[in-house]
Amino acid sequence: MLTRDQIDFYRSNGYLICSNILTTEELAETKEIIDDFIEESRTVTESSGHFDLEPDHSPENPRVRRLGNPSAYHPLFDALMRSDRILDRLVPLIGPNIRALGNKINLKPGDGGSAVEWHQDFAHHPHTNNDLCAVSIALEDITLESGCMMVIPRSHSESVLDHYQDGLFIGGVSPQRDGIDLSGAVPLELKAGDISIHHTRTLHGSATNSSGTSRRLLIYEYAATDAWSISSVNWDTLQTNILRGEATLNVRLEAMTIRMRHPASDPRSGRGIFELQDLLKEKVFAK
Repeated sequence: MLTRDQIDFYRSNGYLICSNILTTEELAETKEIIDDFIEESRTVTESSGHFDLEPDHSPENPRVRRLGNPSAYHPLFDALMRSDRILDRLVPLIGPNIRALGNKINLKPGDGGSAVEWHQDFAHHPHTNNDLCAVSIALEDITLESGCMMVIPRSHSESVLDHYQDGLFIGGVSPQRDGIDLSGAVPLELKAGDISIHHTRTLHGSATNSSGTSRRLLIYEYAATDAWSISSVNWDTLQTNILRGEATLNVRLEAMTIRMRHPASDPRSGRGIFELQDLLKEKVFAK
């Protein structure tokens, strides 16, 4: 469980680091599994739901920037998503009734793995309240040079920023346009087995990988069961994704202004963050 100081730090700053959550054996197993997935990607030529490929991916040099929904592809990732080691730490942050919102593994191959520009998760999936968070598990040592996550402390307590460009949802913000001060950004450097937890509204991003070694980050997204998506609700999915507690028809509403994503009819609506941000005119990390 979290200490009172850790809870207070998270509530004040919008993020938290916890050390030594995964064992050496689990880290070794995740490496083998991911290595097998990357080997499988040699036969893949286009990004799909499972494989999001770097632009220079090839059969001879397989380069994957994201593995989507790993919990559906291997039982270890499903078990970790449900682990008491994770969920116990979320109870004081989002409550005892917890639902899985999504999961992925962001991979930054050495020498240039893709950046993720500044954004807030809430803008990508607005909900009826703010009790959502993301847990990022370092599967390797993650440093500033390898493209660790950067966060802006206390940004979770401010408004959700404009993630649009030329009238279209672009999945990132414009610090220059909106006068965002990035000078106080904090790098979340982690040892293998550590986790970081960040609030759904915390402004964050990560640079390209210049370390020459890979950077593998397993990410689970969670929500309180009474936080419902503004854009769409599937009752069967809501129940299936409950990890603790029970489904509820009592949806908790918080007073806030929410800007919706582009309509589902837009051909860009199904694109992931990397494809969306490719079109950003103002890039901080990927020049």
